Amino acid sequence: MTTPEADQSSSVPEADGPGERPDARASSGSAGQEGGAEAPRPEERLERAVRVAEQALIEYEIAVETFRIEVENFSRLHHQKLGPMYSRLDELDAEIAEAKAARTGDPEDVRAAQEARARVMPMPGVEELFHGWMDSEGLFPEAVAMLTEQPVRPPQRVRPSDEARKLYRELVRKAHPDLAQDEAERARRDEFISRVNSAYGRGDEPLLRELAEEWAAGPAPAEWRPSHSEELYARLEWLSQRKELLTLVARELEEGAIGAMLKLAPDDPDRLLEEIAEQLLAQVERREAELAELLGR
Repeated sequence: MTTPEADQSSSVPEADGPGERPDARASSGSAGQEGGAEAPRPEERLERAVRVAEQALIEYEIAVETFRIEVENFSRLHHQKLGPMYSRLDELDAEIAEAKAARTGDPEDVRAAQEARARVMPMPGVEELFHGWMDSEGLFPEAVAMLTEQPVRPPQRVRPSDEARKLYRELVRKAHPDLAQDEAERARRDEFISRVNSAYGRGDEPLLRELAEEWAAGPAPAEWRPSHSEELYARLEWLSQRKELLTLVARELEEGAIGAMLKLAPDDPDRLLEEIAEQLLAQVERREAELAELLGR
C-alpha cells in the first residue's frame, strides 16, 4: 500500500510566466523560420502542459481512491473482527471494578466501578449510529443487503487483489471523466467510473474484467483539443485547484486513526488485524484470570 502523498511526480505543472505567454512568442518565432517551414501553433506548448497536468492529476486521484478503499475496508473489518473483543474487554473491566468495589466498599472503588460500567454501553453519537452503514456512495453493501434481506457479505480483506488493482488503475486512466470532450461524454464516463469504483471497493475482479471489455467495445472519444490559450490557462488553474483538494483528502485519510494504523503494516494490512486480534485475546485472558481471582473461583 502506498499512501497518496503529494510528491513532485503528481504535481500540476505551472503555466508559462507572464513574460513567456505563447501568443507573445509566436510573432518573433515565426520571423526566424528558415525555408518556409510552418511555425508551431502558439498554444502547442501549453497544450502539452495541460495533458501532462491531466495525467498527473489522474494518477494522484487513483492513489487517493485506492487508499480510501483500503481505509474503508480496514475500518469495516476492524469493527467486525475486533469489535466483539473490545466489548468483552470493557465488560471484564466493569466486572473487575464492581468486584473490587463489593470487596472493599470504598467510595472511590464504587465510583470507579460505576464509570467502568457506564463505558460498556455508552450513548452513541450520530457518527457511531451510522458507522458501517454509509460510505462515499451512500450505503455500504452490508447495509443494502440487510435492507433488502439479502445475505450480508463483508469485505474479505483490506486490499483488493493485485490483479484487481491493476484493472482498476487501467480503467480509471482510460475512462476518467476529465478526459471527456463534452458534457455528454463526461456524463457517460462519470456513470462508468462509478461502477468501476463500486466493483473495486468490493474487490470484484471478474466484474472489473467485464467493465474493461465494455469500455473497450464502447465508442472511442475524440481527443480533446482546446482551441484558445485562455481556455488552456483556465484548465491548468482548475487542475491545480483539484490537486489541492485531493491533497487535503489524502491528508485526512493519512492522519486519521485507521490511516495511521495502516501505516504500521503497509505491505500486509490484513496481517495487522490478525496481530491486533491476538493481542486483544491475550488481554481478555488476563482480565478473565484477574476476575476469577477476585471472585475466588
